Amino acid sequence: MTFGEQPAYLRVAGDLRKKIVDGSLPPHTRLPSQARIREEYGVSDTVALEARKVLMAEGLVEGRSGSGTYVRARPVPRRVARSGYRSDSASTPFRQEQADPAARGTWESHSAQTEASGAVAERLGIEAGERVMCTKYVFRDAGEAMMLSTSWEPLAVTGRTPVMLPEEGPLGGMGVVERMAAIDVVVDNVTEEVGARPGLAEELSALGGVPGHVVLVIQRTYYASGRPVETADVVVPADRYRIAYHLPVK
Repeated sequence: MTFGEQPAYLRVAGDLRKKIVDGSLPPHTRLPSQARIREEYGVSDTVALEARKVLMAEGLVEGRSGSGTYVRARPVPRRVARSGYRSDSASTPFRQEQADPAARGTWESHSAQTEASGAVAERLGIEAGERVMCTKYVFRDAGEAMMLSTSWEPLAVTGRTPVMLPEEGPLGGMGVVERMAAIDVVVDNVTEEVGARPGLAEELSALGGVPGHVVLVIQRTYYASGRPVETADVVVPADRYRIAYHLPVK
């Protein structure tokens, strides 16, 4: 193999990928067998197998027990619209996570006190091991799990107040801004950092993905006079959703 030349299995995978993308191998079509790939491309069984593994890792094909390997249906990505916090009396966790007026969704949540890990403590500006309220959400759109969120709030801020549990009490189910305002904490800034990584097994199980799928991770933090009062990780399947930001011009 000369310098810059792709390994044989990547060349084979690339040609099969092109056929999948351009429709020559449409969804639900059986992928050529290992023997057929070997014959068509003049490669070894090992190369044919590795090429198929590449396509499976990319989520383009899926194995069906006792039947073979088939091209997966490719979802049309939908937009998840996000904007800065809005002081809105109708705000809810779902509105907070999907700031789209047309969004209609439901969510499930569970809150529990825990100790802040080093990473969470750094984001909240507290010491590792300090007590925080951790709330895990599963957001659904038309019954489909579309987003996961895990938030942490320092109990030094919310402890022994009516808003200590985000989903319970007089302001249960409201957004961070409204809940904090009820205890005289004025949220005046929010930051978000977006990254991508392979989804964890438990994330993909909840979101209906397959091993190897990539997820988008939004690290969001709310501030009041420079002090972090809530931080969260929002996880979205990268193959099904696109993050769209709507930011006001001042």
